[in-house]
Amino acid sequence: MSVSTLILRTAGTNCEAELAFAFEQAGSSTQTVHLGRLIDDPTLLERFDILGFPGGFSYGDDIAAGRILANRLRHRLLGPLQEAVRRGVPMIGICNGFQVLVKLGLLPDPEAATQTVTLGDNVSGRFICKWVGITADAGSRCVWTRGLGDFELPMAHGEGRFTAPHDVIDRLNSQGQVALRYSTSGTDTNPNGSDDAIAGICDPTGLVFGLMPHPERYTVPTQHPQWTRQPKGFAEQTMPGLRFFQNAVEHAKQNAAAAV
Repeated sequence: MSVSTLILRTAGTNCEAELAFAFEQAGSSTQTVHLGRLIDDPTLLERFDILGFPGGFSYGDDIAAGRILANRLRHRLLGPLQEAVRRGVPMIGICNGFQVLVKLGLLPDPEAATQTVTLGDNVSGRFICKWVGITADAGSRCVWTRGLGDFELPMAHGEGRFTAPHDVIDRLNSQGQVALRYSTSGTDTNPNGSDDAIAGICDPTGLVFGLMPHPERYTVPTQHPQWTRQPKGFAEQTMPGLRFFQNAVEHAKQNAAAAV
């Protein structure tokens, strides 16, 4: 059964090619669609099994990272996006895409569509670009992170510090919506100062997923900066970043089969 992914692009996004490559490696066909075309014809969403919001600097991150794109989506496409979630369509927002999803309100609760969390300036006040340790929460309901444990991913952002009121974080934890955390062991922990070291969250269905690190930049072994120093057999393994997309593609196949 074939799976197709829509990747949204607009002024300032710059990671759509990497995201398309990751999905194609995982077995999905992809089509990159400009926001304007989707606004003109929201029914395009009905043709796809997965939706991706790539990283970059949409609209120059004017006002705040992801704010303008989130506002355009809220006023023109919120209803169709909510309906896609109800239809069982997995969605991923990476880096700027995550910033868009939280400001739009699709995370942490697409039905409420109200912003309750945000991604603020890194505590260092500086842009951070490096590889970091990540842990997938074993109790998460996120379909994207199934089977993942401890691994590395690259991060590259200036506004990636996840922050929310204590009661919201407590609710995310109790409902299994915290999908990823920055490593809390070693010398380089929680690099941007996120509350509860949160690196990624999902919605209550586990379908809508946002994270600041970039899994699409670690789908093949040669993307790791020390790939030549890894143990024997490293190149034959499935890279952690690819697992995210494989999980989503498999879920989409199961969802489509159940709908037949």
